[in-house]
Amino acid sequence: MSEKHTHILEDGTVVTHSHDHGHTHDPKEVRAIVNRLAKASGHLESVKHMVEEGRDCTEVLIQLAAVKAALNNTGKLILKQHISHCIVDAVETGDDEAIGKLNEAIDRLL
Repeated sequence: MSEKHTHILEDGTVVTHSHDHGHTHDPKEVRAIVNRLAKASGHLESVKHMVEEGRDCTEVLIQLAAVKAALNNTGKLILKQHISHCIVDAVETGDDEAIGKLNEAIDRLL
């Protein structure tokens, strides 16, 4: 757990929090992400079996591209939710570090 720290907002409001402040996400959103990851994992496992069976390389590449697209779309969904929840909270509390971490994550994702 991160140490708590304090920010003083422009209006003088004092906000104390940690970056692991235990915020929660909508369970439906979490479930949607978990389901997408499970499908992508199953699809990747199928691609692995295709390779083991000596299937046509073109077919394997097409299916691998589909797995990659599914993971990229899941990453976009997580990013959108992160901005909607975590970054909005960070902006409201003056948490510039969270913005920096978001930028790092975007660089790695893309």
